[in-house]
Amino acid sequence: MADYVATVHQAYLSTAMTHPPAVQGRMSLLGEPFTVVAAGAGNLHVIATRQILPQPQGKEVAMEDSLGPISWSLRFYDPVVMPALGLIDESSGPAADPVRRTLGITTHLYHLIVGPGSELSPHHAGHAGSGLANSQVVEARDFESIRARAGGREALVDEMEGATLAGLVRAQALLAREIAPRDEAVRRLTGTDRPDPADVRKALLAALRGGGGG
Repeated sequence: MADYVATVHQAYLSTAMTHPPAVQGRMSLLGEPFTVVAAGAGNLHVIATRQILPQPQGKEVAMEDSLGPISWSLRFYDPVVMPALGLIDESSGPAADPVRRTLGITTHLYHLIVGPGSELSPHHAGHAGSGLANSQVVEARDFESIRARAGGREALVDEMEGATLAGLVRAQALLAREIAPRDEAVRRLTGTDRPDPADVRKALLAALRGGGGG
């Protein structure tokens, strides 16, 4: 597990280093230390967060590691350490939200899910890390474009970007609606249970480029 997480972060870092410093500065894993929680329910959930966890107690284990500007503490939880994890039903698919709620994690930097029988291989980890980095590069560029077109509403864009980095999906959509209150596509997305953040950014950009965000 420790090797898997380190390989995810190495792939993330290698991808990040191919981009300009101003883009790297917006990438969430670079800079301040964070915690990675490996939680076993029906699936294995690998969750990075900057929320503070208490010191390990009883059978809990913590491992410190770093790669250049990325520093993290790896923590392990399973039904033996936290019985409530064993009560989560993942028979019909991963239950990401219930797992985070059980752990008390309300904001996260990433949440990877490894299914039963899946290998924690360097290949899988490398794809996960580079994919995460590339998605954050796209996010950073989208927010640069949104900010450039949201005259007078830059503070709301800053909040929306912060919500994105924290993994707050509904907050992103609601802030997009504040930025472009008259756009029908943005309004429609905010009415869904779990709007896709990429779709929200795309709709917001389209609204601002078309001058109809008002």
